[in-house]
Amino acid sequence: MKALSSFAILAAGAGVSGCTWMLPEESHGSRPSLMWLQSALITSGPNAEAIRTLSWVMFAGGAAIFLLVLTFTAHAVFGGTRRGWMSGHRFVIVFGVAMPIAALTILLVYGLMLTGHSAARENPVARIEVVGERWWWRVNYLDPQGERQLVSANEIRVPVGAPVEFILRSNDVIHSFWVPSLAGKLDMIPGRVNRYQFSAARPGVYRGQCAEYCGAQHALMAFYVVAVERENYRTWLADQRRPANDPVTELGVKGKELFIATGCGACHTVRGTAASGQIGPDLTHFGSRRSIAAGSFPNNTGTVAGWIASAQHLKPGNLMPSFANLRGEELRAIAEYLEGLK
Repeated sequence: MKALSSFAILAAGAGVSGCTWMLPEESHGSRPSLMWLQSALITSGPNAEAIRTLSWVMFAGGAAIFLLVLTFTAHAVFGGTRRGWMSGHRFVIVFGVAMPIAALTILLVYGLMLTGHSAARENPVARIEVVGERWWWRVNYLDPQGERQLVSANEIRVPVGAPVEFILRSNDVIHSFWVPSLAGKLDMIPGRVNRYQFSAARPGVYRGQCAEYCGAQHALMAFYVVAVERENYRTWLADQRRPANDPVTELGVKGKELFIATGCGACHTVRGTAASGQIGPDLTHFGSRRSIAAGSFPNNTGTVAGWIASAQHLKPGNLMPSFANLRGEELRAIAEYLEGLK
């Protein structure tokens, strides 16, 4: 019932805005296709490939040992007088002590060698600080001196084929940063800074997820990593440093006025305007992102209007209040303005 009610709210928002729902790859056809399948078996990076290889080796080793145990069990039950050799000390020592120790040692050493190689650090081409919030991701792009040069949210852009260092923090509870197609998971612990380095082997959009229960909306705390060619990454970075564009439509101008008048700027920043809040995500280039509410819904005018009207119903407990007092035309105007922030 709750899911149907949430769908109804977003559908109403779409109706108010006069648009239809589209998945991100449909609404942005020129961009890389989205990997909606979040799987550690669909890999696109050396770290993830090492984890996948180790998983299959462990699975194969475990399956072989399991079949051997079944074989011994069947022989012990149905072997009749031929099973006497299984009661000797040699059988117990070889198959009960020596073989398990040897098998586990081999798998352990192989795993340590494989993961140790994948964890090797190089000089990163980019450094990105990701901060776990309630329940979304603050993304800070750092310069070589470690100073913040750009702020975004819930979507991370990286260059293809280049090592990227992630600096992981949390401002509230323990989160866990995980992009299964690119690398393993690493916890984000309050008061502690963890560092992680990995790369994407080919262009694409890869879904990530918080992998540590962090509260009521843990399941709705996702993000996307967008891997692009290095030249495109540099161009994107330069574009994102610019302040927000002014609205070009009459409805967008009205939406900007309402955005400021309603108090949205107390929580959100839109560079180039009076909005300078730090509590919520930076919205300077909100319209260029693929999703809203940390990967919960596709980003279009309809879903944005529905989210503004009923954020607490769609994602209860998040820090954004519902603006149910706004009329349909006002919701449409604010959504139009935000969608224009490319």
